[in-house]
Amino acid sequence: MTDDKKDKKYRLAILRMLISSKEISSQKELLQHLAKENVEVTQATLSRDLKQLKVAKAASMNGGYVYVLPNETMYKRVVDPATANEMLHESGILTITFSGSVGVIKTRPGYASAIAYDIDNANRPQILGTIAGDNTIFIVVREGTDTNLLAKQLGLLIGWKKGRRGRKPKVNPDAEQE
Repeated sequence: MTDDKKDKKYRLAILRMLISSKEISSQKELLQHLAKENVEVTQATLSRDLKQLKVAKAASMNGGYVYVLPNETMYKRVVDPATANEMLHESGILTITFSGSVGVIKTRPGYASAIAYDIDNANRPQILGTIAGDNTIFIVVREGTDTNLLAKQLGLLIGWKKGRRGRKPKVNPDAEQE
């Protein structure tokens, strides 16, 4: 992959994180946030990126209009979000809980959809499918699956890492301790 393609992929990931975690109402404001993330881009390139991501403007709680990604009709904002670069390098998973063949994965706000996408595209035969909201993933696993082993495999898949806000998620936090 060329550096240009890597840079664009990284820039689009940063844009998704910024739009998901902050209320941004103009391209000028978005350019300022990108500069804080050490991403230098022209206004014309930013416009093309926003079009490619299918970014729209939607009414915010304060009466203004902010950028939103597609399918984000209900979105939450974090009071003290990490930088977009930190978010890209940390796990967004907080807990994984299984009950029979059903699991619930709790994530940081805005992470669920991307994590569910990665889980679905891993093509694990024991996972029948996922449904993601803003901070919760509903996961259905094949009957008879060892969910403790699956939780470990999911950890490898999504790369649980420790960081400023990152910590290894709790697996079955409500289960009885043996």
